Amino acid sequence: MDRLQALTVFVAVAEAESFAQGARLSGLSAPSATRAINTLESHLGARLFTRSTRRVRLTEAGRTYLGEVREILAQLQAADDAASGAANTPVGRLRITCPQEFGRLHVTPLLTDFLDHYPQVEAELMMLDRIVNLVEEGFDIAVRIGHLPDSELTAVRIGQVRRVICGSPDYLDRWGPPRTPGELARHRLVTLAAGVPAREWHLGADASRGVSVASRLTVSSVAAAIDIARRGWGLCRVLSYQVGPDLDAGALQTVLEEHEPAPLPVNLVHVEGRRAAAKVRAFIDFAVPRLRALEVLRSEGDAERGE
Repeated sequence: MDRLQALTVFVAVAEAESFAQGARLSGLSAPSATRAINTLESHLGARLFTRSTRRVRLTEAGRTYLGEVREILAQLQAADDAASGAANTPVGRLRITCPQEFGRLHVTPLLTDFLDHYPQVEAELMMLDRIVNLVEEGFDIAVRIGHLPDSELTAVRIGQVRRVICGSPDYLDRWGPPRTPGELARHRLVTLAAGVPAREWHLGADASRGVSVASRLTVSSVAAAIDIARRGWGLCRVLSYQVGPDLDAGALQTVLEEHEPAPLPVNLVHVEGRRAAAKVRAFIDFAVPRLRALEVLRSEGDAERGE
């Protein structure tokens, strides 16, 4: 087996965390995949995987090597595409990651339309509420909500969102809307937490004012928190795009708007810049104008100008 095929097998096994499944993805038998990895480890003089009866895991050296190998294979694929003319034809698997609710509400309908336009492209959408390393985890494009750190990623801004506190009209009629951040202490609050519950909500244009949150209910799902607020139990704090339809329909109303932090930018980011594969460039060109047209991502200034 040549070195290039061994590297391809290595990536497949690492992503599947299984020699058998990695072998199938590579079109090989499990013994052939195992021999390829053993040969690669012998050549490197380092263990790439730790094995158990149920799964295989990358060692620290293996994780570092995986990022480098993915980049090498991507560059080789780009060179092949350019030589064959495929660089100008969107083909192959497109891997996208985005926050869960943003994906459910906005990316999935857009992505299915994109696939209808480009029948030679197939897509994988991973909706994850964490920052994904595009290179190390093998993604082409990510939706990022929030300020971006300096990096080599190419970013295309598609809009902005706000952090809003909202409740149902029925709840606000019964409890009265809070007029100041301090009045939140007398309200039922639903907080979001993936692990440790939120203890403060940071308010103000620079998010410098921390307001203690005495929450009686903490949930790990944005959709659940919104549903609880919609049914009139209490107030929740979410991103404005997540409740856009509810605000338009009057099912929810925002409070303390003058104390909201500054809006958060929303960007599409990808790795290769102008050298990106045709499938990536095609998706960016397809998605950007459609996402920018969404009312929930537009600023008040944009709406007033009719942009």
